[in-house]
Formats: sequence, structure tokens, C-alpha cells
Amino acid sequence: MKSIEILTQEAIALLKALIETPSFSSEEDKTALLIENWFSQNNIPFKRENNNVWAFNKHFDTTKPTLLLNSHHDTVKPNQGYTNVPFEAIVKDGKLFGLGSNDAGGCLVSLLATFVYFYSNENLPYNIVMVASAEEESSGKNGLNSVLKHLPELECAIVGEPTLMQLAVAEKGLLVLDVIVKGTASHAAHNNPDNPIYNAIPVIEWFNSYQFEKISEVLGPVKMTVTQVSAGKQHNVVPAECHLVVDIRVNDCYNNQEILDTVRKHLTVEVNPRSMHLNASSIPVAHGLVQAGIALGRTTYGSPTLSDQSVLSCQSLKLGPGETLRSHSADEFIFINEIEEGIQLYVKILTDFFKQ
Repeated sequence: MKSIEILTQEAIALLKALIETPSFSSEEDKTALLIENWFSQNNIPFKRENNNVWAFNKHFDTTKPTLLLNSHHDTVKPNQGYTNVPFEAIVKDGKLFGLGSNDAGGCLVSLLATFVYFYSNENLPYNIVMVASAEEESSGKNGLNSVLKHLPELECAIVGEPTLMQLAVAEKGLLVLDVIVKGTASHAAHNNPDNPIYNAIPVIEWFNSYQFEKISEVLGPVKMTVTQVSAGKQHNVVPAECHLVVDIRVNDCYNNQEILDTVRKHLTVEVNPRSMHLNASSIPVAHGLVQAGIALGRTTYGSPTLSDQSVLSCQSLKLGPGETLRSHSADEFIFINEIEEGIQLYVKILTDFFKQ
């Protein structure tokens, strides 16, 4: 078995290669090949569908529960404020710069190293499946959600996202609504009491003021925000419709269907969800994974940002090196020592969890 030190150096080398290989969502075929090569170099059989790559521990046993380790290898497009070359892995002042270094390359290579560390262990109480997933940034149909049908039932999961290796025990879900407020089209010079733009004002106010009753201890209240308003094409024509886009961050007290039903109950306008599958997720603080982290001095919190946790039905913990505030930023970076610490903590948390 390779030492943690050797695995760490190999993981950092892999991250540099990933940074220098463009992998926008749905275009991750070349980074998928790098991950295939990682498994091959470690003599680990793997499977691939589209740009998702996954592998099971050597002594997989159908009588044991299964733990998922997951992070993604796709990236957003570079922020326009970059001063570095986004696809150049630059090490300076202890930082590794490059697109995807923090979100979520550091997490991915740290979990890959952790998986290799445990891969050949014959006496694990859990099976381990490692999935390097695609299309996370776009919530695409060919991401982690498309792999789940090939996996056994999952008991629990660690999803690698930058959390400064603190324990994100809950994550808000996302529901995006297209709302159409109708009215009567007319010439602007004529009296028209049915202007859809004016009709939209109380609708906007409802989204601004309505409070869902259940407030999560970890995630707080459901948050609804009108983010786009569009109507009309010329100054002298009252349009027939006013279109709104509403971003709703859902806490773990509700599923997305319950939120949609409430909106439709209170409003008489047309409401169309863009998708329904990005639900909130959580894991009890009493769960063994969380307790193993707490015992190592890690703190718990609720995350407002979305990840592949949203497509999982099992209990899942979001945990990884790097800091979420650096994600999607110009000159994105991760500290080298964050990766080193991340691998050590992943290994220690799982080791302690497996002893419970």
C-alpha cells in the first residue's frame, strides 16, 4: 500500500494535469481520461459512462453497506478578471493557481488518494465506491445522477466540495421558477387596467414577503428571490405578458414539490419549474461520519451552495479542502497544504468511522 505522503504527491501532480486540461461541463472527456489513467496506474479496475468515471474497492462485498466518495472534474468558464492563464498550473507562495483548482479539483484528487489508500483493505465494514463525476456545475443530465443506477444502494456519502475541511451537515436545495403574469396587450396611449407589468407587482411582493413556516436549525428559512423581470419590446405597446424568474433556496424541512405546491396555492399566475430534482440534503450530527469529524476538532454548519448532494437520496456529508469563496473567482487557487491536510483528515475520519 502506498503511503499517504506518496499518494499526496501523486494527487497534487494529478491536480496540475487536470488544471491544464480544459473540462467545461459536458466537455470533460480529456480529464476523464486523466482519471482513467490514475486508476490504471494504481491497478484499479474502473467503469466509465459519458464522462463519469467510477471504481469499487477491491474486496467489495454485497452483504456490506456502501459508502460513496464523490467529487466532480468539470469547471465553469474562466472569470473575466483572470490575470493568470486559467489553464496553467502555477505554484506560488504555497498556492496552486488554476481553473478548477479549488472547485473542485483539490477535493477530487484528495478523495481519489483516500480511495486508493483504502482500496486493498480486506476488512472494511463498508464497501467504498469512488465516483469522479461530470456536469456538476451545470446540473446536467449526464452527471452523478446518471451513474446512480449502476451503483448499489448507498448507505451514506462524502461529497467533496471546498469547505475548509469543516463539516457541512446540510445543504440547501434549488428550485428555479419561470412565472408568467398575463394581461391585455394594447396601445400605451389607451386606458388599460390590465397591464401585466402592474399585475406583476403584487406577485413580486408576495415572493419578497412570504415566509415559509418551517425554519431549519442548520439552514435557516427558505429563501425566495426574484432575479429576472422581462416584458415588452417597445415603448408604446403594453405587452400581453410579464415574465419573472424566481430563485428559491430550499431548506431541509421541505422538498421542492412542497414549495411548488405552496407557490401555486397562493398565486393565480402561471408557474413552471425548470427542474424538481435539486432537493435539500442533510445528515444527522449524530451520524458516525460527522462524529468522527467532530472528534478531530471539525465544526458543523449548513451550506447555502448547491452540489451533487442534491441528487443523492442517502445521507451525505459535504467536506473538502479549499474555500468556497474562491470558487468561480478570478485567479482561483488552493493552498498545497490544504490538499495535504485534506487527505490526512479524509483518511483519519474514515479510519475512525470504520472503527465505530
